[in-house]
Amino acid sequence: MSVPQPRQPLSSRERIRLTKKWAYLVAQSNYLPLTQGEIEAQFGTMLDQLVRAAEAEPMDTGAAARVGRQLVALNCVSKDTLASTLEVLGGGLLVQPELRGRRQVAERVVTVLGALAAGYSDSTKQSIFEQQQNLTKSLFAAAKETQQSLIAAMARFDEVVAASASGIGITDRTGRFLRSNEVLRTVLDVSENELSGLTLFDVMPKEEALRIRTACAELTDGRTDRIRHRRTTLLSGGEPVRPLLSIAPIRGGQELIVILDDDSELALLRNQLKHQSLHDVLTGLPNRQYLSTRLEALLNQADRDTGTTLYQLDLDAFSVIADGLGRQAGDHVLCSVADRLRAAFLGERAMIARLGNDEFAVLVENSRATPDVLTMIEQIKDELAEPIYLADGRGVAAPATIGVVHRPPAEMSMEDVLRTADLTLRRARRKGTQWELHDARLDTDDRERCGMAAVLPGAWETGEVGLVFNRQVELATGSTHAVQALLRWDRPGHGVVDHQQCVDLAERTGLMLPLGGWLLRSACEQAAELAEAPPVEISLPACLANDEDLVARVLRDVEQTGLSFSRLRLGLPADALGGTAADNLAVLVETGVDVVVEEFGVGPLDLAYLEDLQLHSVRIARWLVERQARPEGLGPVVLRSLTQLVAMAHEAGASVAVDGINSAAQADWWRDLGCDIAAGRHFGPTGSFPALST
Repeated sequence: MSVPQPRQPLSSRERIRLTKKWAYLVAQSNYLPLTQGEIEAQFGTMLDQLVRAAEAEPMDTGAAARVGRQLVALNCVSKDTLASTLEVLGGGLLVQPELRGRRQVAERVVTVLGALAAGYSDSTKQSIFEQQQNLTKSLFAAAKETQQSLIAAMARFDEVVAASASGIGITDRTGRFLRSNEVLRTVLDVSENELSGLTLFDVMPKEEALRIRTACAELTDGRTDRIRHRRTTLLSGGEPVRPLLSIAPIRGGQELIVILDDDSELALLRNQLKHQSLHDVLTGLPNRQYLSTRLEALLNQADRDTGTTLYQLDLDAFSVIADGLGRQAGDHVLCSVADRLRAAFLGERAMIARLGNDEFAVLVENSRATPDVLTMIEQIKDELAEPIYLADGRGVAAPATIGVVHRPPAEMSMEDVLRTADLTLRRARRKGTQWELHDARLDTDDRERCGMAAVLPGAWETGEVGLVFNRQVELATGSTHAVQALLRWDRPGHGVVDHQQCVDLAERTGLMLPLGGWLLRSACEQAAELAEAPPVEISLPACLANDEDLVARVLRDVEQTGLSFSRLRLGLPADALGGTAADNLAVLVETGVDVVVEEFGVGPLDLAYLEDLQLHSVRIARWLVERQARPEGLGPVVLRSLTQLVAMAHEAGASVAVDGINSAAQADWWRDLGCDIAAGRHFGPTGSFPALST
């Protein structure tokens, strides 16, 4: 009786590597509506089942066949799926820890893969048969549903015609009435029997009938598509009426639909729509359009000495209230805030408007008696400070952040004032203050940054954004350690935007993920062209470091460019290592990629990462380098902590790098501290990869 061997952990390095390779090859040729992590989890489970089937006594071919059927169930049915599966598993299963030392291991693997292929083929045939059956059923169901829909549509049409406030009739090509609703007969003052013997042209004066008859002929011949709301004279009981008339062809032009609308009802509707277009439905306040019109008028009419003031408010906790307590609670808060703003500006010539969702604005036409901005801010804060009580008695708070544009200059347009108020409000949010007064210089800076972020995608598309490289040196010897890839935006007429600025701008608009992927691919391509060159290092933003497809992306780029893993270094930000990024780091290190953890030394978990993630290299946070370069240098507490940090990194087996070294004195200081690698202007300007690799 054989003694069972101890089972290796299912999450062994071989198992993880084989799972990722199998999942990557199969997913390339199949559409799987799953994330990369979910795909790898599915394939990991199937791989565990195959290993257990191969090691079982006797071998469990049924379990292997079920794995084949699971592949089909996952929609992995492309022509390459089975071949890729057999190719990658044929060699991969042989080295699994559970099968090492087994007798006839090759025969076991062949038998298990044969059972997998048989299960895959049987399931594929069954799937095709079921699809054919389902298609036949669907065709019958669709035909039946179409017939039922047609009957239902006709019934609904009859209901709509009967309930419509408009007069509706259907005529043939000659204008003879085939069907009509009661409203139409009332407008024409005829009975249903009387109308059935008339044509549309019989209920018009002769001149009008000739004009409409010509227009209807064009409709039935397809020369025009409809007669739109033309005011027409009709005879109602012998008396002329002038409703709005619309005529359109139906049933391929063989029949016409005639619609009459009472002008008085339309006028009422127009007034209602005009009010709705200028007011918020919930609060009854003017909306953004109305506010814009009023602001434009005041900028031209207001007293030059007192001017106007625009307050823009954004409720701080509205999303918490609406998400936590429901929409009705949120609506109640919005209406209460509207009432409180009315109270805050009672006695002032002010328009209070709701701009959308939880944003409000107050436009004040100042007088000599109008309180100053600080006083008005305090009044707003006092009104909003009191809890708002909901129907169930619970009280909620509705504080707001406020941006203020006080007495905008005459040269500012209405659009400029509104945009300035919004920028000022956002600046207050970034600073964490409750309100902010507009500042022309800061507004210009904010506009410039927003404008740059907005046009960055186009600049990248047209080639203005490219790659440059800088040299990383070993401080002990001065020799080149690696070449780092950086983004560079040459803005025509504006100068150069460096790597960190490009990253900050791209993260504002969601461009960083595709731009970071392009940076990775382009740097690998350039490095692969020089076989004897030093390694290339690419700093990845947090969004790419946490991308579940990062490992697959790196493997694909390395494979397609021909760059060896040993010549690739990836920088991951330390503050992103709490989740997916940490898993990506571990797998990348397993594949042979050297990973550098950047912005190290400022996070509460950085020291834990040294031990838990077995880091090979860390880069000191840039702000520490910049602070050391100031005349006052680093304080004793920071210096002592930094010295201990470098020592602990070395003790954990990690090298320590710094960036932003701009002088020999800086380089000497960091070398004396114990740092191993450095980069910056002191070691030469940025350039092309070939120029820095010699």
